[in-house]
Amino acid sequence: MDLFTADDNVASWEKELLSLRGSDRIALLVPLAWHLRQRDHRRALELSSQALSLLSVSTLPGPRAERVRLRIGLVRAETMRLEGQLDAALAEVERLLPLWEALGDACGCADAHWMLAWIAIDRGDHARSNGELARAALRARECGDAERAGIADAATARWAVLHDRNAAVAVWGQRFTPAAAQAASPALATWIYDYLALAAGEAGDFAAAAGYFIRCYECALQTGQLRAAITAANNLGENFAALNDHQSALEWLKRGLDLARPTGLPRDVGGCLMNTADTLRRLGQLEPAREMLDEALAILRPLANGRSYAMALRYLGDMCLDQKDYEGALDAFRRLAERALALGHSDFRSVALRGQAHALLLLGRGALARDAALEAEQLAREQNHVHNQIAALRVLAMIHSRHQLPPPDGMAEPTAALHYLHAALAAGSGIDGFLVPGEMLDAMAAQYAALGDYRRAYEIATQASAARETTHSRDATNRAVAMHVHNQTDRARNEGQHLRQLAEAEARRAEVLQRTSSTLERLSAIGREVTAHLDPAAVFETLNRHIHGLMPATTFAIYLTDPGGTMLVRVFGVEQGAPMAHNSFLMSNPAAISVRCITELREIYIENWGDSPNRYVVPGTVDNMTGLFAPLMAGDRAIGVMTVQALEPYAYGDLERLVFRTLCAYGAIALDNARAYTQLRDAQSQLVAQEKLAALGSLMAGVAHELNTPIGNSLLIASTLQDRTTELAKQVEAGTLRRSDLQRYVDDAGKATVLAMRGLTSAATLVNSFKQVAVDRTTEQRRSFDLRQVCQEIVATMMNRLRAAGHSIEVEVPPGLVLDSYPGPFGQVITNFINNALLHAFDGRRDGRMQLSAQQLPDSRIQVQFSDDGCGIPAENLARIYDPFFTTKLGQGGSGLGLSISYNIVTALLGGQVTVTSGDSGTTFTLELPLAAPESAQPEPEAIY
Repeated sequence: MDLFTADDNVASWEKELLSLRGSDRIALLVPLAWHLRQRDHRRALELSSQALSLLSVSTLPGPRAERVRLRIGLVRAETMRLEGQLDAALAEVERLLPLWEALGDACGCADAHWMLAWIAIDRGDHARSNGELARAALRARECGDAERAGIADAATARWAVLHDRNAAVAVWGQRFTPAAAQAASPALATWIYDYLALAAGEAGDFAAAAGYFIRCYECALQTGQLRAAITAANNLGENFAALNDHQSALEWLKRGLDLARPTGLPRDVGGCLMNTADTLRRLGQLEPAREMLDEALAILRPLANGRSYAMALRYLGDMCLDQKDYEGALDAFRRLAERALALGHSDFRSVALRGQAHALLLLGRGALARDAALEAEQLAREQNHVHNQIAALRVLAMIHSRHQLPPPDGMAEPTAALHYLHAALAAGSGIDGFLVPGEMLDAMAAQYAALGDYRRAYEIATQASAARETTHSRDATNRAVAMHVHNQTDRARNEGQHLRQLAEAEARRAEVLQRTSSTLERLSAIGREVTAHLDPAAVFETLNRHIHGLMPATTFAIYLTDPGGTMLVRVFGVEQGAPMAHNSFLMSNPAAISVRCITELREIYIENWGDSPNRYVVPGTVDNMTGLFAPLMAGDRAIGVMTVQALEPYAYGDLERLVFRTLCAYGAIALDNARAYTQLRDAQSQLVAQEKLAALGSLMAGVAHELNTPIGNSLLIASTLQDRTTELAKQVEAGTLRRSDLQRYVDDAGKATVLAMRGLTSAATLVNSFKQVAVDRTTEQRRSFDLRQVCQEIVATMMNRLRAAGHSIEVEVPPGLVLDSYPGPFGQVITNFINNALLHAFDGRRDGRMQLSAQQLPDSRIQVQFSDDGCGIPAENLARIYDPFFTTKLGQGGSGLGLSISYNIVTALLGGQVTVTSGDSGTTFTLELPLAAPESAQPEPEAIY
């Protein structure tokens, strides 16, 4: 996350935030709050609170959630600082810094140090601020953020100028140049221009300083650095005042005040007020200037340790001197001296001592005034503040002209006053373009006249007159320079705006292309997702999820026609995140826009519903202002209507309408497929039931045929034995029974009994198998069963057909394989495999061989294989054998459902898998089944149409 960002990015995030819901908003709430911290600190706090509320119910990973909390903590600390709550801000950042360290987030640490530096500046602790800025730059370099590091270094350089301009330029002058500022990002350029402006101003080049401050102001505004922009506007006021362009000075001061007033932040408002007050003082407007300055001092009182309050004390001292309140001036300059010492700012110390000397002089305390002025002059000379040095020397001349005091050491002039005035001239000669003030020459002329040197006094008075004329010319020159600065700045601004407009136009074009491309890719992915569903409810939810991510959608609803085509039924609706109740419209209802949409087969877009003369709002729904309706077309058939609506008018542009049409097309395809699938599933269920009944009927016929032989044989034997018994009884009655006859009867009876028992036993076995298989096939009752026994029973029921066709089957299933499953459906699968082999595998030949085998697998699974040695399945048909109604024997006994049903039973009910391999040597079906079938799924929800 950048330290500062451009307005365009903030506007883009604000717009994107409108379409996000729930915890998805956190990703934009945090950067928005961070980058609004100076633009609009109140809204920044509001967004921070929203992010924390969402974070409490989100599923963000721990480190990411912690970063969110810490970033929001920095936003709150910045707000405390801006509002003047410096102690609270310091405590908060010092709490956050070790937490950033624990996360190993160097950029977060850099931002914490940056904030600690500015809190220290506002508190007047510049020694700490320099250390914090250095640490901020160091941590920024650790995370590879050159911009952050550059901003921290440039801020260090600008404060160094105020301590010692020459030393600062020696350290930073080669790095921070005008060319570097032009090449830098606006965020970094703000601070480079600020440094360049202060360096030029301290050297007396107020025109160059003004130009740099104007660029600083513009870059600061562009990147949301409101405080830097206000400071630049105040400094511009000072620079234009120094150039005698007081009108421009007031314009810039007003501009700064207009920025500061809405924020209500003390440093910003107070700084603008005091600078405006000083300009009014210079123009002689003492009363309004004093009122404004008193207001500034009251506002800045919570920041009494900072540079802004020190500047206000300087202005107060000058104001008191002009108002002849010399005691008040002395007090103000003494307080300024205390603040200058605490801040370590040599320029303020020199000004404070010079001001005290001036006030003491006017109070009649000559010796004290001289001591203060001497100290001010020495300090200014050591720090190379020539203007401050000249001001101190002039005060010394005034002191010695009014008080009899010991002369200074090394005095070469007739009087001490002349000594200091000549020293001031000598100091000024070292400044390029220095113009000697006429009043200073008048003071020298007066001194020579008092000594009786009238010739010298006349010469100097003549120079004073010339100086005044030159001063008037210099004032005009300064105004011209100020105008030139304005013109240069305006031209640069216009050129910059033109280039920016070109860049923005190109960026917009690129954005449109990028957005169009990304939108198409996203819609394509959405289309695949939507049409992949065959469940209407899943289609509804998918469309609802994506529609809210692509466009504003207070209300989203889908209407479908009923089977009779007389009603339009709302089958899905969401409004402000809550589900809507189902309702319907008659297709003859003229007031229903959805009905018009489907009957006229056209899209209906209502830009501003509030302007509609025939507006109708469904009771209990939101009063939306924008509505978009489109028919759901499946080919040339209209199956329903989809609508999206928003609270604000004109919510949808061309792109949103294109997106909506595309989603309607995908939705129509998916819902039509879901309807067709539901119909197919119902038809298949009916066919499966018919197939089961047909299989059961075939089984009964086969069993009846199998029972016919043993029962017929037993009946023949029983009737024969009955006849022999009747004959034996007659012989007994007639008395003609012989021993040999009796023995022959006993032998025949024994043989008949054996044959009858064999036939009846076989019939009983068949009946028992039939009973078990018949029950299993007509129900889906789950039970534990022995696999070998069930397989033998299934094969036994099929033996009649197998023998009739001249084929054989071998069962190789080991004993002891017990399954907790559905033996009936399992038997139907094996029966379908056998029937499929009889119908397709042997192609009219006899002596075909089939095999049914099974084996135990790891992980509580078994493998069952059914194979034949037939002609195999052609390669082009192998991928279609499970398709419903696919058969190569249509009209010859093949329905195309056997293997499809088998596949569904194995995969859905038995919880297994089925694979097939086929070639010239035959076909093998392999089942992998769990020993325990899965619990039956709940019935699928009924489709709503």
